[in-house]
Amino acid sequence: MEVEELLKRYAAGEREFTGINLCEANLSRVNLSGANLSQANMSIANLSGANLSGANLSGTKLNVTRLSGANLSKAKLNGAILNVANLVRANLSDAELIQASLIRAELIRAELSRANLIEANLNAADLRESKLRQANLSGANLSEADLRGASLVGANLEQAKLNQTDLSGADLSGANLSNTELRHVNFNRANLSGADLSGANLRWAALSGANLQWANLSDAKLSGANLIGADLSNSNLLNASLVHADLTQANLIRAEWMGADLSGATLTGAKLYGVSRFGLKTDGMICEWVDVSPHGDHTQLHRFEPEDSKKFFNQTPPTVRIVIDAPLDQEANFALANAYHQIALQYSGLSQPPSIAVGYRRTVLTFRVENDEQLFPTAYVAILPFENAAPTQRNIITLIKQIRAHATSHLSIPELRRIQQLSTTLSQTLNQVHAIELSKIFPTMERRASFFNAPTHTILLNSSDQSLSVYHDPSFGKRFMNSASTTNQKTSADQGNSSQFAIPPLNIVVDFIRGFYSIEVQ
Repeated sequence: MEVEELLKRYAAGEREFTGINLCEANLSRVNLSGANLSQANMSIANLSGANLSGANLSGTKLNVTRLSGANLSKAKLNGAILNVANLVRANLSDAELIQASLIRAELIRAELSRANLIEANLNAADLRESKLRQANLSGANLSEADLRGASLVGANLEQAKLNQTDLSGADLSGANLSNTELRHVNFNRANLSGADLSGANLRWAALSGANLQWANLSDAKLSGANLIGADLSNSNLLNASLVHADLTQANLIRAEWMGADLSGATLTGAKLYGVSRFGLKTDGMICEWVDVSPHGDHTQLHRFEPEDSKKFFNQTPPTVRIVIDAPLDQEANFALANAYHQIALQYSGLSQPPSIAVGYRRTVLTFRVENDEQLFPTAYVAILPFENAAPTQRNIITLIKQIRAHATSHLSIPELRRIQQLSTTLSQTLNQVHAIELSKIFPTMERRASFFNAPTHTILLNSSDQSLSVYHDPSFGKRFMNSASTTNQKTSADQGNSSQFAIPPLNIVVDFIRGFYSIEVQ
């Protein structure tokens, strides 16, 4: 069929042109929107600037066809063959390209947002600066494709083949790459913030300067990956493999990586504020210094002597433990949750709720803290909902005062500096606690007075796995005493005997504070 006849019949309202042969035809800028051109032969044709929106081109041969600037929005190209086709700046938004073949096709700055490219073959295709926002590329072959500067925001790349694909500078924020084969992929300076890379194979991938904030990399394989200067802040690296990965000067602030394997990895200059230092494999790790400042601005650096890094990365998580001599029931649990919620609204240092273990006789609240220096302030605040708050807080203040008096003449300068920092942190906490409106917390407590009035035992556990009891109610464990005698004994203990039962000897407190893993400001 000649071009003139095709256009005449189309103008007359005909749309059915299945199997038509238009090889090498000149159809530049023609309007064939909505036409059925399935199974047609349009190879080497000139369709640049043509309007093919909504057209059916399923199974059509379009090899080496010129489609630059063509409008193919919402077109059906399932199973179409577009090898080496020119689709520069073409509009393929919302198009269907399931199992289409686009080998070595030119798609520079093409619009493919929301296109369906399931199992499409884009091997060695040129997709530089193309837009693939929310496109479905699951199972697609993008091996050796050039996607530099492309936008794949929210795209689905699950199970896609990306062997030696170049995605440098691409925007993959929020993309789904879970369980995807990504070996040797170039992600340098790419934006992968919020992307799902769980279980992905990123061995030897190039991720230098990449943005991986809030990305999910749990169970990902990153062995040998180049992550120099990458931003992994707030990312999920649980159980990830980072064997021999290069994390030099990477930003890992508040990343979660328990169970990660860092054997042989390089972490020199990494930003590690708010990062757990336990539950990691660190054999053969290379780390000369790290940045532990809250904002990663090099205001707090820690330099390691040989073998020091192994100690740094194998710390016990510092915790505050409050043991209540009563089981927690549903009503008390609700009141407790409300109490800590109200406290957190007014005191940011207690933003995380405790883990709760309930036994037949006792309840254990465990508060994880970011560093040893937060142990005493956290204990001071965490005890607030309980009747034992006053004697516990009094003991904490007494301990700090005693250790300060002792430090001036008995401790080294670094230890004295640490005590001063503890005192300053606690003073700041006291000021914040005084501003807390207790009336918002305690009305709920009155309903469950038996639980919140029960004897308590407050224990601190530092990063060297040393424990310190800061308060132990004399009535703790004496469950068969009548309420009157219990009250009398508690009052007596609070007035005159709390120190005898609760405050440990000074040398034990000194050893406990010496067990803090210090971060020297340099």
